[in-house]
Amino acid sequence: MPNAKRSLSIRATLLLWLLPLLVVFMLVAWFIHGALLERMTRDFVQDRLHQEAVFLENQIRRYYPQVDPSLSANPYFEDVLHHAYAIRIGSRTWVSPESLKGIISPRLNQHASGFIQLKSPDESNQDYVAYRKAIIVDGNEVVLLVAEDMNVLNESQADLHVWTAVVAVGLLLVLFGLVLLAVYLALKPVTQLKSSLQQLQRGEQERLVINAPKEFVPLIIQINHLLNILDQRLKRSRDALANLSHSVKTPISVIQQVLEDTDRPMNDELRIRLGRRLSELDRQLESEMRRSQFAGPDAGKHARPIKQVRDLVWMLGRLYRNVNFELDTRLEAEFSWPIEEHDFNEIVGNLLDNAGKWAKQNVVVVVKNSSMNLTIAVRDDGPGVPESELDTMGARGLRLDEQMPGHGLGLAIVQDLTSRYQGALLFANGPGGGLSVEVHLPHPQSR
Repeated sequence: MPNAKRSLSIRATLLLWLLPLLVVFMLVAWFIHGALLERMTRDFVQDRLHQEAVFLENQIRRYYPQVDPSLSANPYFEDVLHHAYAIRIGSRTWVSPESLKGIISPRLNQHASGFIQLKSPDESNQDYVAYRKAIIVDGNEVVLLVAEDMNVLNESQADLHVWTAVVAVGLLLVLFGLVLLAVYLALKPVTQLKSSLQQLQRGEQERLVINAPKEFVPLIIQINHLLNILDQRLKRSRDALANLSHSVKTPISVIQQVLEDTDRPMNDELRIRLGRRLSELDRQLESEMRRSQFAGPDAGKHARPIKQVRDLVWMLGRLYRNVNFELDTRLEAEFSWPIEEHDFNEIVGNLLDNAGKWAKQNVVVVVKNSSMNLTIAVRDDGPGVPESELDTMGARGLRLDEQMPGHGLGLAIVQDLTSRYQGALLFANGPGGGLSVEVHLPHPQSR
């Protein structure tokens, strides 16, 4: 037998998925943090530049046309405006600090208002965000510009982003530990279940008894249910073998004694008695052999009643050529029902065989179902059964007419199988004569 492909354990599968997903989640969160931090920084800088440009505009309008003395005499610009700024009024220009005059002055000649990007032409690679605004004061055009060096903010932002990464790595390690602990605690019942199964195998306990989460309870119930079924089947097999041994041992001993007794003549009466004994043994053996093939309601199988009934009707129609077998149903051919196929064939086959033996011309099989019940009715046009005998129908070995072939096992087998499926077997005489047999098989969910 080739080796089965070895699959990963539940613990390995969970870790294989959870840990990489945590890493990906942290990386995505870190990148999103960086993008949001950069956006928040720029929004904050732009908002502050806009406010200071408005303040500078108000100062210009207040002191105009004495702007130059006002700017040099007002300490507010030096103490409060921690940005570079520039003002152009006509041909006059003020730039602070002077070192930025080369990159700011050309932007004062443009009249559009809004935020612009400034970069130093030297190797310092200074990056500035500036707000430029053009206004009219007493009929003269005034262009003012406020700028902030982004390098310092970018460095602070990078430091914060790095520390965020360090915190994220620490949090990731903590989450790793929590995931390992959660997986261990979640799968601990599996280890207990494995240990309990080993104890069950060694005979140290008869059933699985562990304190498991509710997700494992149906599994444990099903395993214990299967163990109960196995015990029941073993008990039935042992009882059947014991009964068979007990019932067969005495007749065989008697027959053996008769055959070994050479002094006793073998007359016709003795031969008939021995033949009856052997016929009884054959009936008992046939009964037990057929019963041993029954699967029962816990086999987990499904039958297709309509297809199987049609096959049985066709087969028995060939066996009883003088009888017309008819199927009456509204169910589709693909309709299925939770019953093992062999068990279903035994039920319907025995009913049809019994009806075929007694029918004069016609046998009708009716198959119908409700949501929780399957009904099979077999009606023949034979002589029927006396009312006093209806309650005894289905008893093992009962034969109402010794002239008919068989051992009287068919209806007993139907009775036994119907009981195993917790169904009902009903006998009645039809209104037009003949016997009517109904089998009601409930759905497993309604039992």
